[in-house]
Amino acid sequence: MRMNWSAIAAIFLAAAVGLGAFGAHGLRAKLDAYSMSLWEKAVFYHFIHALGMLIASVLPRASAASGWACWTLAAGILIFSGSLYLLAVTGVRTLGAITPIGGLCFIAGWLLLAWHFIVGGGKI
Repeated sequence: MRMNWSAIAAIFLAAAVGLGAFGAHGLRAKLDAYSMSLWEKAVFYHFIHALGMLIASVLPRASAASGWACWTLAAGILIFSGSLYLLAVTGVRTLGAITPIGGLCFIAGWLLLAWHFIVGGGKI
């Protein structure tokens, strides 16, 4: 079964908007400045990489690299942004230990997208 990455990316984007609004309106009075900055960083990276997923999802299927890029960007959102969301609301600092794994997923996703363009001769 082929993943519908465009739909998944759109859901991730909707979630980013919702989580951003929740942070701005529901958490602002409950979180200290440091925790709020973590939440905002999580939303920013969530949003940017969900857009990356959307871009990768509409590329021609000539290369498996675009599919793998979506997988790794999704993993990055869940691990990087997810750990920051949890860290912001719980204050459990050990969650920060897994955040770099999500960052590595983001880097891998963008490199896989680059590979798609290299193998595809630079064509979209």
